[in-house]
Amino acid sequence: MKLLLLTKKFPYPLKDGESQAIHGLSKSLSELGCEVSLLAMNTRKHFFAGTELPEAMAHYREVRTVNVDNTISPFDAFGNLVRGTSYHISRFDIPEYHAALAKWLAEEAFEVVQLETLYLSPYVPTIRRHSSAQVVMRSHNVEHEIWERCSANISFAPKRWYLRHLTRQLKDYETAQLNQYDLLLPITERDGKRFERMGFRGERHILPIGLDTVCGEPTYESFRKAPNLHFIGSLDWLPNLEGLQWFLNDVWPEMHRRFPEIEFHIAGRNMPESLQQLRMKNVVVHGEVDCSCTFVSAHSISIVPLLSGGGMRAKILEAMSLGRVVISSSIGLEGISAKHRRDLFVADTPAQFVEAVADCLARGRKLERIGRAAATRFHKKYDRRVLAGKLLERYHKLVEAAEVV
Repeated sequence: MKLLLLTKKFPYPLKDGESQAIHGLSKSLSELGCEVSLLAMNTRKHFFAGTELPEAMAHYREVRTVNVDNTISPFDAFGNLVRGTSYHISRFDIPEYHAALAKWLAEEAFEVVQLETLYLSPYVPTIRRHSSAQVVMRSHNVEHEIWERCSANISFAPKRWYLRHLTRQLKDYETAQLNQYDLLLPITERDGKRFERMGFRGERHILPIGLDTVCGEPTYESFRKAPNLHFIGSLDWLPNLEGLQWFLNDVWPEMHRRFPEIEFHIAGRNMPESLQQLRMKNVVVHGEVDCSCTFVSAHSISIVPLLSGGGMRAKILEAMSLGRVVISSSIGLEGISAKHRRDLFVADTPAQFVEAVADCLARGRKLERIGRAAATRFHKKYDRRVLAGKLLERYHKLVEAAEVV
């Protein structure tokens, strides 16, 4: 099967959930015999300047990129406000990308064109005009839901109004696009049901994130010493930054008072200056680390204090694959099948986060059992090869049904 993948960023390095999700699936499909090609936006924010592909991307048959400057512009945002169109979407609707896509589709026949996230949906008409390929939308989140949750947590009234306005536009767009795909791939059953309530009536297939466990087998040396906490995530993604700031302001003071020996280690890409200069007792700011595997493995307890967001959190799955003990909010765990106090811990309030850490400390060396249970759960439910195999079966049925018609 010949598959063309469209992405709104160059999916490398593998340091964020979106890139990891794209990599895990594309590599697995390639290993199963698919010819997977990639047309990626090469944006200023995630710019790839190399002349040769990284070794980790060797599974692609061909990769083409389109340089894109979709930097947020107040002038453009105001223009969309006046026109009543979604600024979230318009930033990724690029004439040069349409042209590159049309050219490739004219040169080569693909059986499936897979869009990675809602932001590629403006290209469906171009695909339909130049190809008979089946159009598949892989939805990493219910996109407007992320912004609904973010705007609800904004205290500054003018900013809250503006975010809510943008969110309404995004929701209208997301709803209008739902039934133009030949197959929808929600990342969780919850998201699939949400799309149905929004009016989706087509074919869908639940596709959780399947990670390529590049870190190797889990190690448990960190459980032989007093446990420390860690956070890692892309800090240019608003839900990550919002959740981390909430944890530092509302949770950490009481946690440090109760457990003065514990350290909290923070790492992440695109860390704002305010965090880089943070000075709090027993909080260690690392900035962007060279190897997330080494960083995560060094600390027993992974903190995921998300207050907004959607889909599945790849960083939780990565931590589970490494045998770490995860303490996450309910929102962070959406779509992840794991049991509280067996595979991980769930906490939504400051008091619950503090008590979860107290529970971890009380277990002593037995805390390692939670880490081992997490690793077992990951390999049982989120192996990328198993997930890709089921998807490929669905793709064959989709293409065969289209040929009959």
